Amino acid sequence: MEKLQPAKIEFVAYGTPYSAAFDDVYHSALGGPTQARHVFLGGNELPQRWQGRDRFVILETGFGTGLNFLAAWQAWRDDPQRCRRLHFISCEKFPLTVADLATCQQAWPEFGELAAELQKHWPPLVPGMHRLHLDGGQVILTLLFGDASTQLRAIDASVDAFFLDGFSPQKNPELWSPQFCKGLARLTAPGATLATWTVAGHVRQALKDAEFDVEKRPGPVGKRQMLVGRFRSRRPDRHLAPTDRRAIVIGAGIAGSATAYALAAAGWQVTVLEQADAPATGASSNLAGMLRPLPSADDNRLSRLTRAGFLATRALLAGLPDARWSPCGVLHLAREPEHEAQQKRAVEQLGLPPDLLRFVDKDEASQLLGQAVNIGGWWFPNGGWVQPPSVCKAALAAFPEKITTRFNATVNRIFRPKTEWQALDAAGNILAEAPVLIMASGAAAPRFEQFAWLPQRSGRGQVSHLPAAAGTPLKAVLFQVGYAIPDVDGTQLIGASLSYEDDDTNERESDHSDNLARLRLTLPDFAAGLDPAALHGRVGFRPMSPDRLPIVGAVPDTLAATPNTRLHNIPRQPGLWCVQGFGARGIVWSALMADLLLSQIEGEPLPLERDLVDALDPGRFMIKAARHSAETFPGDEEASEPSA
Repeated sequence: MEKLQPAKIEFVAYGTPYSAAFDDVYHSALGGPTQARHVFLGGNELPQRWQGRDRFVILETGFGTGLNFLAAWQAWRDDPQRCRRLHFISCEKFPLTVADLATCQQAWPEFGELAAELQKHWPPLVPGMHRLHLDGGQVILTLLFGDASTQLRAIDASVDAFFLDGFSPQKNPELWSPQFCKGLARLTAPGATLATWTVAGHVRQALKDAEFDVEKRPGPVGKRQMLVGRFRSRRPDRHLAPTDRRAIVIGAGIAGSATAYALAAAGWQVTVLEQADAPATGASSNLAGMLRPLPSADDNRLSRLTRAGFLATRALLAGLPDARWSPCGVLHLAREPEHEAQQKRAVEQLGLPPDLLRFVDKDEASQLLGQAVNIGGWWFPNGGWVQPPSVCKAALAAFPEKITTRFNATVNRIFRPKTEWQALDAAGNILAEAPVLIMASGAAAPRFEQFAWLPQRSGRGQVSHLPAAAGTPLKAVLFQVGYAIPDVDGTQLIGASLSYEDDDTNERESDHSDNLARLRLTLPDFAAGLDPAALHGRVGFRPMSPDRLPIVGAVPDTLAATPNTRLHNIPRQPGLWCVQGFGARGIVWSALMADLLLSQIEGEPLPLERDLVDALDPGRFMIKAARHSAETFPGDEEASEPSA
């Protein structure tokens, strides 16, 4: 992974921000907002083209100071005929710190309210995609922090308008190359347009070769000409929005609740069917679970996904005031000295902001935890514990006019007789019907005929509840071989066991003993004198996938499928989707996977890079190569994490 370098910004004449790295200014010295409106909005025939549309998607090649985004957002706000949802995707190799962003945006008091909201949601400067839900969730900004010349292929979207606003072609040729222009063409929606301030001949030719018809037009004040273009191909749109927004979600655990919330926020009518008498009674029923990403020195897919999931969950929690959680920090101690050296090396190689991850030695770790430990490890200052049932309840209650919950509603069978899915009970009665059905029932999913193929195992996990006075006071969540969560309402939670092919719902004294023994490897005096036989806790069954990644997306039609090597060739069952395989990481996966699933159903820009989306696709298990690698269930430290 290439470390992300924040922009080093200077100010030149008229307070204009300047980049020494590209020896160029971010926008014209005079009339920045006027230029943004003339070139990028006017050049793409906005706001006229988005009027009356369900959604409109803009892609910008350089976010910079956010000027073009703020101008587009303000124009959308001011337009009574605006589209329902505005998507704005922007790439930035050298993003600004939030402090520099605020300094630059002070120059435009007309955008003051919008700039403040953007700054409030500004993500940490880490590589990858960041999705910001603004203006009540109707303006969605997707930031891709990384080199656009190499990361453009990571974007999955159908773009209506391009704002080509990289630094000048002489200073930043990669963003104006023939290859880059062809990459833009891959993302076009029917009738897509583009606009840019440069009229350089080689740029015009590159765009023409990429099937854009271009023409010069009068430029803004201070610039004689600008360039506009329109994509000439009439290929069909592969990202059609649904016309009937009704869905059934089976399961009211954290996967189903977060998914219902995301759908309702986007205007869907959702019926949630749950066999229990309340939400979060299965694997999501724990008193608390851990929230933190899982780094690796090579920033592998699990690391990228857990980082994105961690940030998405933090954003979700900020919007659910009734969800209970504590940003007390998470201390992930090394297992032994060699592992400690690996952890330290990973922090140095990743170069992540210290408010996301840093390495601490044993002395600082002891201070942060409030207990003496004999080794250092990773410190996640903004991690903490989350109470999954409170998240589920808050998510399901957030849109009472959009979400209908039916408890004690056991689904025996799902069936699609014509164009709508039906969820039936054991007597054959229809519990709900809708054109879209989403399976989020965790460990129960393979019981349904359409999911019998699902290579998901049920992992039995038992956590132990200690009276807080009997445990060891902790100031942060502790993880090493086992984990412990600080006092929550007078109870300290520790865990967790893991066993397969084990459907015993009863608590076992032996598992309580094991949970205590694991904690005492870190804190030898932990809960000294406590009798495991006196402990109580919870037993849950986690839906574990072979590769420890979630299973999210359109469900394959296994009868029509043949082993092949292309995910997009796999036939899918119309209207059938799943959010499964969360294992013990339901808290970190839930918000991100709900956003991904909604975006897929809606045909909207995806919140993750294409390789990560493919890594989560249910169809990966239909491919022969994936099937061979899925024969074993490799162990990892997830086994001892809290189920949620």
